[in-house]
Amino acid sequence: MKKETLSIKTIVAIGIGAAVYVVLARFASIPTPIPNTSIQTAYAFLALMAVVYGPIAGGLIGLIGHALNDAISYGSVWWSWVVVSLFVGFMIGILTRKIHVEDGEFSKKDIIQFNISQVVAQAIGWGIIAPVLDIAIYAEPANKVFTQGIAAGAANIITVAVIGTLLISGYAKTRNKSDSLSRE
Repeated sequence: MKKETLSIKTIVAIGIGAAVYVVLARFASIPTPIPNTSIQTAYAFLALMAVVYGPIAGGLIGLIGHALNDAISYGSVWWSWVVVSLFVGFMIGILTRKIHVEDGEFSKKDIIQFNISQVVAQAIGWGIIAPVLDIAIYAEPANKVFTQGIAAGAANIITVAVIGTLLISGYAKTRNKSDSLSRE
């Protein structure tokens, strides 16, 4: 399914994906002792959508979903973290292009590739991009934002490794194997 163009199916997936992201971010997150930082199940869903629909859909779901959630939950958008959600969705989509869950396959090799990809994307996003943008845009103290970024990144990596892997595996099992039908 991973296409470079935005098909009607992909556009619908972006809209529905952003809405589900908001619901998960709002109602299925677990607070941590770090201020303004929580364990977000929305990133597991974002990873599923990025693997299935590709980098553009993944990026837009992260951007729209996170921005809407911030606006609804806090009354304003924290753009540095919204950019990271866009980045994470986009990068997971890019780095997992060779995983073809639409063919009903999600092998151990695919699981390893998926998890290496999500760890790389989230480590860069939450460990570097979010704190640097927090400092540049909001003049936040470095020690605070790096602590928040590392905590959020670690929580998201674990969440996506567990829930995201299960979601993608379950999704792949609902797809027909590409060689399961033969012509008589």
